[in-house]
Amino acid sequence: MRKNLLYSLVLLLLFIPSDQLTIASSHLSPSPPVNYSYRIVQSYPHDPQAFTQGLVYKDGFFYEGTGLHGCSSLRQVDPTDGTVLKITKLPEAYFGEGISFCNDRIIQLTWREHMGFVYDATTFSLLETFTYDTEGWGLTYDGTHLIMSDGSATLTFLDPETFAPVKKLEVKSGKRPVSHLNELEFIKGKLFANVWLTDQIAIIDPNTGQVTAWLDLSGLLDPSTHRGHTVDVLNGIAYDELEDRLFVTGKLWPTVFEIEIIY
Repeated sequence: MRKNLLYSLVLLLLFIPSDQLTIASSHLSPSPPVNYSYRIVQSYPHDPQAFTQGLVYKDGFFYEGTGLHGCSSLRQVDPTDGTVLKITKLPEAYFGEGISFCNDRIIQLTWREHMGFVYDATTFSLLETFTYDTEGWGLTYDGTHLIMSDGSATLTFLDPETFAPVKKLEVKSGKRPVSHLNELEFIKGKLFANVWLTDQIAIIDPNTGQVTAWLDLSGLLDPSTHRGHTVDVLNGIAYDELEDRLFVTGKLWPTVFEIEIIY
């Protein structure tokens, strides 16, 4: 009886058109994300007064966007000793958020002011501003679009010249939306996103919005390194594409860590 049933199912599959099989498979539950851990490769000094909202590595330097009203800035930083080499401060009314390089410009978001700033990447001179309807949290560039988070589970893809929204993508882990997406970094075709108030980085397929992996950075910052100094949450992801190095830090952290992902 069971053999006959199995034989009938095989025959049925053979005669179902391939396009219908594709449609059917698209409704299957996505594969569950895998879990990764880390190893610390190196540590670097970081300004413990920097409320890190965005972090980028480019041409041997860190570029950092910091937040808090009256303290928000865009910085170029020497990774070896944490020295701020160049800085431009935002007006006190603005709470700085994520940053991203886009060709020869640096784009910086603000939190609830709905205002983005566009700087010359070399001089930090302000070139223009733009507006958006949501809050601004994290920002990265995938070579085609700027990708912005707003604290929800939705990412917005922006035209890099006009800054107009092109499309939106909901991020899910399995069937569960992942909210509080914060700092973003585009690495080897995947989106890395800090999840606010956690030690987790979501690794996201930018085509489907599915979280393919979780990077757990629990225990990264040793409490003995910041006694007497208040630190905030993990936030800040930067990638050295040339040497394949991954850097992470947090708001008011005294250290930037170079880490290796353990798969």
